[in-house]
This record gives sequence, structure tokens and C-alpha cells, in this order.
Amino acid sequence: MPTGIHHIGVAVADLDESIRHYRNALGAQLVHRAVSDSEGLEAALLRIGTDEIELMSALRDDSPVGKFMAKRGPGLHHVAYGVKDIDLALAEARAAGLELIDAKPRIGLNGRRIAFVHPKSMGGVLTELVEA
Repeated sequence: MPTGIHHIGVAVADLDESIRHYRNALGAQLVHRAVSDSEGLEAALLRIGTDEIELMSALRDDSPVGKFMAKRGPGLHHVAYGVKDIDLALAEARAAGLELIDAKPRIGLNGRRIAFVHPKSMGGVLTELVEA
């Protein structure tokens, strides 16, 4: 079971400009920034108060974020929930009949184990499980 919302993921066209905007408008602090060539994205994790938001910019049009941007434009990409045991959380999700994008956990940009649940199973919202 989730321990709460871990972060919100937002797809953006220009990562540097978006970081500046979140800093100026909301006082966000940059916590981590990384590139994933395999996922075709660059992401920045920002802290706003005690909460976090992940800004993601596509490096390639054929990447998952690139395809998202082409279809929907910038905006809410996913909601991530913290879980204590991601293997147990995936087993529970399977048992509940949820369609998983990741059958096994993988390492996310922040170095934690993650897995995604298909939006069809969660009311149209891509859901990420993050081992916290």
C-alpha cells in the first residue's frame, strides 16, 4: 500500500525555462537533475515545501515523454506514490487486476526502484510506484 504521494511528474517543452519558472513563481528548490539516454529524457526534481515535482523534457521525439508531448502537449504526466516494498506493491497491484507497464521494478533517475501502472487501470492517469 502507498505511504502517500511521492511526487507529481510534469512534461515540459523547455526544462531550463520550466525550472526558472517554478523557482520564481513557487520558490521551488532544485534537488536533483539527471539525463536518461535510455528513456530519452532529462528530468529535474524540485522541492516545494515538503513536496516534490519532477519536470521532464524529451530528448527524442520517439521517447515516452516525447510521444506524450506530441499527443497531449505539456502538462501532468504522472502521479508517483511512495511504497515501502515495491515488490509487494506490484504483487498487490497484480492481484487487484491492475495492468502493469513494468512487471519488475527498475532503477529510476533518482536511484530508487520504480515501476509504472498503466493509465487504463488508474482512471487515465499514469501511476508510478516509488520505493521510498
